[in-house]
Amino acid sequence: MPTPADFPELARSLLDTFGDGWARQNITSLLSVFAEDAQFREAPFDPPRKGLSAIREYWQDIAYHQSEGTFQSGEIFAVGPWFAAEFKCLFRRRRTGQWVDVRGAVFCETEGDKISEMRMYWHRRVGAQVVSNG
Repeated sequence: MPTPADFPELARSLLDTFGDGWARQNITSLLSVFAEDAQFREAPFDPPRKGLSAIREYWQDIAYHQSEGTFQSGEIFAVGPWFAAEFKCLFRRRRTGQWVDVRGAVFCETEGDKISEMRMYWHRRVGAQVVSNG
């Protein structure tokens, strides 16, 4: 069980692992941050997906439709077993080739060293322009 002093580091690790799994369409990595009976709510008015099987079903569909992803997150705000952060995910739709820029925030509750509940609030822009730094 993490101590209060260790919690921000745990929260960063959980979010980075989640984001890397999303960006790379690596469902095993993404799911590794969730507790067995975790709840995931993609948007505020959606019913929660309960348990790893339901969360896996959601993210497998996402991975099927997305490629070439990147994920970045901002500062972690952590208190007790809760943490929140803003994020940006950029990916290409496999079917159309369109770039999609998703920006939002995640709010998580943890139990031990896993996420027991994740709520997302986000918005997307289709047809985003990708700028190369190279």
